[in-house]
Amino acid sequence: MPPDPLPDGCERVLVLAPQPGNLRNSEGDFITLRDGRILFVYTRFTGGGGDHDRAELVCRESRNKGRTWTTEDRTIVSGEGAMNVMSVSLLRLPSERIALFYLRKNSVTDCRPVVRYSTNEGNTWSEPSEIITEPIRYYVVNNDRMIRLPSGRLLIPAACHDWCGGRHTPAEVQVWRSDDEGGTWTAGPVLSPPPETGDSGLQEPGVALLPDGHLLMLCRTSGGCQFASWSSDQGKTWSVPRPTGIVSPLSPASIAPIGSNGDLLLVWNDHRHVPPDRRRFRTPLAIGISRDGGISWDHVKNLENNPDGWYCYTAVHAVDDWVLLGCCAGNQQHGQGLALTEVLRIPKTWLYSPGDHFVTLPAARL
Repeated sequence: MPPDPLPDGCERVLVLAPQPGNLRNSEGDFITLRDGRILFVYTRFTGGGGDHDRAELVCRESRNKGRTWTTEDRTIVSGEGAMNVMSVSLLRLPSERIALFYLRKNSVTDCRPVVRYSTNEGNTWSEPSEIITEPIRYYVVNNDRMIRLPSGRLLIPAACHDWCGGRHTPAEVQVWRSDDEGGTWTAGPVLSPPPETGDSGLQEPGVALLPDGHLLMLCRTSGGCQFASWSSDQGKTWSVPRPTGIVSPLSPASIAPIGSNGDLLLVWNDHRHVPPDRRRFRTPLAIGISRDGGISWDHVKNLENNPDGWYCYTAVHAVDDWVLLGCCAGNQQHGQGLALTEVLRIPKTWLYSPGDHFVTLPAARL
């Protein structure tokens, strides 16, 4: 079927559809190389379409700021993990090395983040190094979730699950930090989910640096909205998670700075106007801009709004006057909710065009 139309000025520049022997293409992340090329590393499934099926990490690249992309995959990581590897984050480090973070999944009780490094702009990578050695739990870290603070500190926000009674327990959150480019890691306190989060707990956290130096973390929940927590000490400690006005299904949100002025971009499934019988679906895909550190959001509008669409696991990468958005973008009616990955190229003029307004929290954050 032809892809759904996008708003004027927005482009669908890469579509990675499933095919025989490759039943699912999933979440990825971007990085700009020194020569201007943009690398997009994503998860290609080779053993089925489920979260625990065999998968590898592959990449495409663009030489013209995301307008067009190479047509063949180049393999980055393959044959690793008893189950698979997935959920990529890419960071440029102070040493100019590139860090490739991803999950190595061995079983339903052992899923942990690892890191590799490249000193030659992604041509080759070091052997993997484990970030969390103990305790062995099922840690979920989404794609495009690692952040580097101005001090050089690296943060990895993880949702921690145990296995009990044939299923994963409601998630707790723990933020790990490193001050030596990932050589050693220190665990932060475990944030237990409030009852209002529902039976999901605090899942798939994402962190953004605010203009005043605070950190904002959003977590997906089954409580009908994203929950927020803040840190005032570079991610060492966090406030008690609170519900927000970011109404959503059990689906992750992405929050990221998109320029030097401190503005934040929010990408999520906006369910403020979705009827109750549709609130389990990950559609529409909406964007909003905050100029006050995530307290309120303006220019809110839908980017994709097919009622049968399934939009999630986004990656945000600003390039000049554009934003590249990687997204899992399937169709639930065709059993492909998480099977297809696309890259959209969105002009910042459209992001700042007229839209809705809402307040995330009615009171101060801390």
